[in-house]
Amino acid sequence: MKTPRLSHRRALIIGGSLGGLFTGNLLRRAGWEVDIYERSPHNLDSRGGGIVLQPEVIEVFRQTGVDLQALELGVQSRTRTVFRPDGSIQSKHVAPQTQTSWSLIYSTMRAAFGEEHYHQGRKLNGVSQTPDHRVTALFEDGTQETADLLVGADGSNSTVRHLRWPDEQSTYAGYLAWRGLVREDEMPAVAREALLGDFSFASNVRSHILGYLVPGDDNDTRPGHRLYNWVWYRVADNAQLHDIMTDAEGRDRGYSIPEGKLASRWREHLYREADALLPAPLRAVVRATTHPFAQAIRDLAVDHMVDGRVILLGDAASIPRPHTAASTSKAAANALSLLTALETFPDDPDQALIHWEPQQLALGRYLRDQGSRIGNHLLFQTSRSVATR
Repeated sequence: MKTPRLSHRRALIIGGSLGGLFTGNLLRRAGWEVDIYERSPHNLDSRGGGIVLQPEVIEVFRQTGVDLQALELGVQSRTRTVFRPDGSIQSKHVAPQTQTSWSLIYSTMRAAFGEEHYHQGRKLNGVSQTPDHRVTALFEDGTQETADLLVGADGSNSTVRHLRWPDEQSTYAGYLAWRGLVREDEMPAVAREALLGDFSFASNVRSHILGYLVPGDDNDTRPGHRLYNWVWYRVADNAQLHDIMTDAEGRDRGYSIPEGKLASRWREHLYREADALLPAPLRAVVRATTHPFAQAIRDLAVDHMVDGRVILLGDAASIPRPHTAASTSKAAANALSLLTALETFPDDPDQALIHWEPQQLALGRYLRDQGSRIGNHLLFQTSRSVATR
């Protein structure tokens, strides 16, 4: 009797954001039965900001069957421009690339996966395994699901990691990223004239900011309908971080504040800091942002991504700093490699996971180290050189 192949196997994916959708679409395309469980009861498509489009994401789209010719993938920038604090241009060179949005990637992958097997409002409480290679997820509502594989794709605050890898904790890097999105047609004139078409940067004392255009509402890429996405890194000690992450209602948000939740005193603080530290075009766009949001910058790379038939991928396994522009592409690479391993060993998922893990661990560690070098230089070393000019 022939051993059952991929089409007879089932996977549970915990986390319905990009990593979970990449993995779910690829495994189902290969014949797996897949269910995705997302803890949030709400649609996720309003979260996040801009993302530099990387080849791994395009490859997931291709293998999932997305019509790339019919999809406007993002907004092109032609040059990279570095401003001095006084607004003069330090450097400008041609470096074409495409910037997209979290929302565009999410909505494309969500549409490809469909609704029937995407379950919202399902919070994971426990995970167990049996000797016969079956893994069971227990949810807060008392229900449970059993499958051949459980994928922890539930982000930087992963419940799966907490349950199965309790000693693996992220560490705060000493600075945070303020972020904002401004409608292109609402950008001040000084910002439109200096920033549109460019990927722009500026550094100052303990300060580094960048910005670029991304698709607008409903993934609209038409000029005038796009959004300007900016990210401003600022040094903050632990006490200040905790204060920033306490939202307008007094709730401790941990490591991120979403749009609309920032306490008003911190919004005004941000505007004052922009006046003191940023060149005029970027200062103007920060001040034009009604609802800035923030995330703490953290480091993590786990020692193991496989525990029997439970695995971690994406930010659940390692958190690269944003300077690498690799968080989304790493999740895509993890998912693509997992698919290749399972297809290479279709009758032996355990061997497939043994084959899959080492390279993905190495990728996570490499990006952690690379991001640390870049971020520490920008926020702690470059700051000193700027201050002495």
